[in-house]
Amino acid sequence: MVRGSLVGVRMERSPELVAVLLGVLKAGAAYVPLDVSHPQERIAAVMAEAGVSVVVTGEDVFEPVEENPRVHIRAEDLAYVMYTSGSTGVPKGVAVTHGNVAAFCLDTAWREEVVESVLVQANHAFDASTYEIWTPLLRGGRLVVAPAGDLDAAERGALIAGHRVTNVHATAGLFRVLAEQSPEIFAGVREVSTGGDVVSSAAVQALLAAHPDLVVRSTYGPTETTGFATHVRFSGGDDVPAVVPIGVPLDNTRTFVLDGFLRPVAPGVVGELYIAGAGLARGYAGRAVLTAERFVACPFTGPDGSGGRMYRTGDLARWTNDGRLVFEGRADEQVKIRGFRIEPAEVEAVLAAHEDVTQVAVIAREDQPGVKHLVAYVVGAADGTVLREFAAVRLPDYMVPAAFVSLESVPVTVNGKVDRAALPAPDFADGVSGRGPRTPAEEVLCGLFADVLGLERVGVEDSFFALGGDSLLAMRLIARIRSALAVEVGIRDLFTSPTVAGLARAGGEARPPLTARERPDEVPLSSAQQRMWFLNRLEDAGAGAGYNVPVVLRLSGEVDVAALEAALGDVADRHESLRTIYPTPAGAPGSGCWTVRGVAPPWSSTRSAGRPWGPRSPSRSGAGSTCPVNCRGGRGC
Repeated sequence: MVRGSLVGVRMERSPELVAVLLGVLKAGAAYVPLDVSHPQERIAAVMAEAGVSVVVTGEDVFEPVEENPRVHIRAEDLAYVMYTSGSTGVPKGVAVTHGNVAAFCLDTAWREEVVESVLVQANHAFDASTYEIWTPLLRGGRLVVAPAGDLDAAERGALIAGHRVTNVHATAGLFRVLAEQSPEIFAGVREVSTGGDVVSSAAVQALLAAHPDLVVRSTYGPTETTGFATHVRFSGGDDVPAVVPIGVPLDNTRTFVLDGFLRPVAPGVVGELYIAGAGLARGYAGRAVLTAERFVACPFTGPDGSGGRMYRTGDLARWTNDGRLVFEGRADEQVKIRGFRIEPAEVEAVLAAHEDVTQVAVIAREDQPGVKHLVAYVVGAADGTVLREFAAVRLPDYMVPAAFVSLESVPVTVNGKVDRAALPAPDFADGVSGRGPRTPAEEVLCGLFADVLGLERVGVEDSFFALGGDSLLAMRLIARIRSALAVEVGIRDLFTSPTVAGLARAGGEARPPLTARERPDEVPLSSAQQRMWFLNRLEDAGAGAGYNVPVVLRLSGEVDVAALEAALGDVADRHESLRTIYPTPAGAPGSGCWTVRGVAPPWSSTRSAGRPWGPRSPSRSGAGSTCPVNCRGGRGC
């Protein structure tokens, strides 16, 4: 491997993966991410086109290297080549430079306190990984790398809570499932970003209702612009429109909505979206003609006085009157499935190569709200099972059609194009078997399967995925099963046993009921309690009452002082944390904390002698806010 080499990285998500990517870049090379789940035929095609010189896999073992190779990296040097679906039937590699990555990751939209601890859950062959890995590393943050494979909501929640994750990015489909089904897992997170497809307004509102202090950031940007190009921020109390906009450009990005003559259109008028700026990729590796078609000369002067280049996204958009961009669809046939960019022509080219297929059309359908599938319409003798197997060894999982519909001929319009409106919806119920449930658990599971898949009924031996299920629907199903049956099942159980009968057999143990445990006489202090004790001792030494929170309330009518004091005592009795003391034998809180009942909070009252409420009243009423609290027991001042 020499400077400028392209290194294939075929590894599962892991801390070792991050180390390998860093090593490749520090050596002056660029990495080509290879998804371990992709068929070997596709991986071989990517490696051949990219000119990969060496491949690093999860089985490789390396000796630790202490020395920095000290290779001088320039902004224009290649950082990675990431492959996406291609309209010609062959995937295309987007060549991204170090300068592109630096401009994106150092944008002021990503604040240090937000990227302090980022959950890494994207595949490194997916452009969201650019944000999850390089943004925190370039800003002094920490990576929390999720285990390899699919994760359900509970597993994500455990990672978030256990590692104090401050920032999570999820594709639009995954975000919707988590926000609507399991919003509690985001407790403690400062910001959740989403994008990659149309973002659900209801999901944004649901998450903000559950966590008003959270920020939800909707993002947009093709791989050709290095991660994201635009964003919009929502927090508690904000009005989230029914159609979530894709927002405003990042710092070093310029966006244009143009007509067919490259002229800007007025706000409210739909045009094609073009993007220019520091995040614009070098182009497509080894595809000079395609690069010239999509990366065109920019007729508008940039900050440096030159026009430079701009990327023709193929997305339709419009400006709002307040300067935000709204996505309005595609100018071509490209679609998004679960956040992945797919050119139906590539899927059609693969299926058309089968000897028993004479004609094929592939489209994305959303017959069930929020659930988008690829559907293949086929003319020929090949049946759906054969074609599914044929496609699975040549295409990534997300590009294999969920349904295959046999036709006598593909309907066309008077202009000779495929008449999409005339294509029938697939009937997933055709794949439902006859045997019904035999046990109460199977009956409940059959109902849940059918409800999530949008079917009238499901047999106990029917495969969830053969009936149109995918990883996002699987997460919905797992959440419903846990709630309905109180059993501990995970998404891996569903992938291993995708039928009602299989899940009923391997459904796991019922969750034990929550019961109070016997308390020891002394409870050890948590790290947070130790910190509070230390600060309290500083206050005793004259450092003040830094953790006191003064609150001024205005009551109307007569105040029964005795009743108010008794009520505060009842609250303290009800909430253990309000009556916890820290005994300090030998000057240290080593013996733990005790909770004492029947101890009312310190109380004092001052009558105003009928004087009206005035500007000095808050200062008089807040005089006790500087009084230190006696954490060792007894009353304060």
